[in-house]
Amino acid sequence: MKTAFPIKIAPSILSADFADFGAECRAIEAQGADWVHVDVMDGHFVPNITFGPATCAAIRPHIKGVMDVHLMIAPVDPYIEAFAEAGADIITAHLEAGPHIHRTLQAIRNTGRKAGLALNPGTGIDAVEHLLDMIDLVCVMTVNPGFGGQKFIHSQIEKVRRLRAMIGDRPIHIEIDGGVTVETAPLVAAAGADVLVAGSAVFKGGSAAQPGVYGENIRAIRAAADAATSRMA
Repeated sequence: MKTAFPIKIAPSILSADFADFGAECRAIEAQGADWVHVDVMDGHFVPNITFGPATCAAIRPHIKGVMDVHLMIAPVDPYIEAFAEAGADIITAHLEAGPHIHRTLQAIRNTGRKAGLALNPGTGIDAVEHLLDMIDLVCVMTVNPGFGGQKFIHSQIEKVRRLRAMIGDRPIHIEIDGGVTVETAPLVAAAGADVLVAGSAVFKGGSAAQPGVYGENIRAIRAAADAATSRMA
């Protein structure tokens, strides 16, 4: 299925060197990353704790392009303003994180940031139909959220295909988060996804001091996804 946008690669700094985030962000952008993806986890909504607004504010000066902030937290609403002020360009909240997702999306848009809606693997897409006018991005979790390096859940490919059909010609990104590799990227791209979050698949084997490996990994993922979509053109 044809994507609405060119393929974008969004490396997740969850797999970067935590002691050198500034250099890591500069390195992946220099090596071709389109967005920088920040996985925010609270130890409550998901079984892990990662970053908060202060980390986002600290790395923002090191990011020239899009900072894509994925909030795996509950509640969400009390923290939206802080992440907006920290420099997030896109703020994504989970459908499952609270009872009033429409209000959450309104709050994100009221900050002037783009609004994303994330869906866990066990969540269906029926509710998305009533939120399409509120969102700029749908993030399909292809692993259960909480940790990097998990295996891709193949049942989510059909979810992506159904979402792309539902979205139609609206300018809404479909983002994939979890288990993206050279092998899985073409599967989701062919189904209609256009933003691929990759952690270990980008950062493996490289470092801020040896960033060329990051570039090789990014180009390989992009080429695999582009090849899948070009066959459908």
